[in-house]
Order: sequence, then structure tokens, then C-alpha cells
Amino acid sequence: MQITRQADYAVRAVLYLARVGNSERSATSTIAKEQSIPPSFLAKIISQLSISGLLNTSRGARGGVTLAREARNITLLEVVEAIDGPIQLNECVGDNNACTFEDNCPIKPVWCDAQDELVTRLRNTNFEQMLVQAV
Repeated sequence: MQITRQADYAVRAVLYLARVGNSERSATSTIAKEQSIPPSFLAKIISQLSISGLLNTSRGARGGVTLAREARNITLLEVVEAIDGPIQLNECVGDNNACTFEDNCPIKPVWCDAQDELVTRLRNTNFEQMLVQAV
């Protein structure tokens, strides 16, 4: 199980913007270069994060990208789900009709618990915390 490359790039872009802070806008070309993200791929990611309300973008000579909220108010879960959609370890998690074994499946509780733990961990991790850990 792996998050997509796009979600990984999104996390790195948001972490970069958290480091820069909201006092200045960052050009997408700078973010792409600093984080080794293909510029055309980053443009799509920035657009999705902006639509999700995580980033603010502006065009023009003084344009660029900033976080829409303080780094402490943006979670890892929000960024991953903005790109990849809701986390779902197995199709039976959250959909009782997806499992042919229904209530007699011994594996479903394991998937449900694992997903709950992962989602909780990502929800409880914000970008300010990651900045502190990186120092």
C-alpha cells in the first residue's frame, strides 16, 4: 500500500510553503525546483490544493502560492485526501455490502482498525509539527 506520487509531491510542496511562511508568496517554479517536482505536475497539484482550500494562489508579477491557513491548522490527512481522496484500505471498510462474507469475515475488523489508526495519525499530524521535527 502506498500513497500516490502526486500526494507525496503535494505533502512536500505544503511543507515547503510552511517553511517559507505566509509572509511571502512562492513561485511554483521555485517550489518545483527546490522540491524536485516536475513543474507541470506541480501546477496540477497546486490547483487541487487550492480548490480544497489549503492554498491561496495569485497570478501576475507579484503572484505566487501561500498556505490558506497557518501550518498548525493544516493536517497531513487533509493534504493526502485532497489529492488521493478518502483513505480506504479495502473496499469493505465503510461499505457493508462490498464483502461477500458479510458479518462472518474475520479480516474486516483488522482492516477497519488499521484504517482508523492511520486516519487518526494523519489527522493528528499537522505541518507545524513536521517543521519542528525536521529541525
